[in-house]
Amino acid sequence: MRLALGALLWICLNVAAADTPVRYVLADGWAMPLVQLERGRPTQGILYDVMLSLSTQVGAPAEFHVVPRARVQSVMEHGEVDVRCYAAQSWQPNQSGDYIWSIPLFVQRDLLISRQGPPIAVVPANLQKESVGTVLGYIYPTLQPLFDSGQLQREDARSQEQVLEKLLAGRYRYAVSNQWTLDWFNQRLLPERQLQAVALLQEQNVGCYVRNDPKVPVQRILRTLLRMKMSGEIDDIIGLYIGAEPREP
Repeated sequence: MRLALGALLWICLNVAAADTPVRYVLADGWAMPLVQLERGRPTQGILYDVMLSLSTQVGAPAEFHVVPRARVQSVMEHGEVDVRCYAAQSWQPNQSGDYIWSIPLFVQRDLLISRQGPPIAVVPANLQKESVGTVLGYIYPTLQPLFDSGQLQREDARSQEQVLEKLLAGRYRYAVSNQWTLDWFNQRLLPERQLQAVALLQEQNVGCYVRNDPKVPVQRILRTLLRMKMSGEIDDIIGLYIGAEPREP
């Protein structure tokens, strides 16, 4: 009888664990191919596909929380979400809380870009009194000293896609974008209208980190991410959206 009760309890606990979702945080400023947001909910994109596959392999439903970039770390610290992906430790040097990081999963290449025309290499430090399109709440370490001194001025938009739309419309001469979003945005433009990379600002490995909580299957999540990376699954997902490797600026 005792063995039967123990087995029943084990089954109940595992069913309950399987029904407990893994809660992911997404920044509302992201754009395709990272994630497509419709009415505040993700519907497709590299990160969306990675998170769905991760949850399926972990055996827990995926629950998505879309918040402003400035609140991403706060919701992690308050235990409102469990996993943040596409992040680097250098982006939050004063990070508080107990977290465990995955291996590097992606490479982010931040570019200074301009409108159509032959791409001419630009040294950002040589620019004077230029407005630069940026995403609200995003940090750009390479350009920050120039913003702080007033040599360059930020012109913030709510999302990366809005930044590129404003550049295309001529609201400013330069903007910052990651390589993936630039390539995705250019797909719908004629070659003579495509935006051009004029400088590589930063290249950085990024991954995921998990809130270290007994209620969260931390090690299972991290082992699954490792397996997805080593097997090539993550790279295959990236390839579905951007195809070939990014070009050099």
